[in-house]
Amino acid sequence: MADLIMLFCAAIGSMAFGVLTAYGIFRIGFAMMRPRQANVPVKVTARLAAD
Repeated sequence: MADLIMLFCAAIGSMAFGVLTAYGIFRIGFAMMRPRQANVPVKVTARLAAD
């Protein structure tokens, strides 16, 4: 019985590891395909609100 439980836990663990690995690979792949945005400096001015 213990062997069956260990086999079941190993199967669940390997599936979870596979899913998380695939998620990481796809996330990195899509991040590399995304076009880069140009960093445009924005001039920020602070103003006090008038009542």
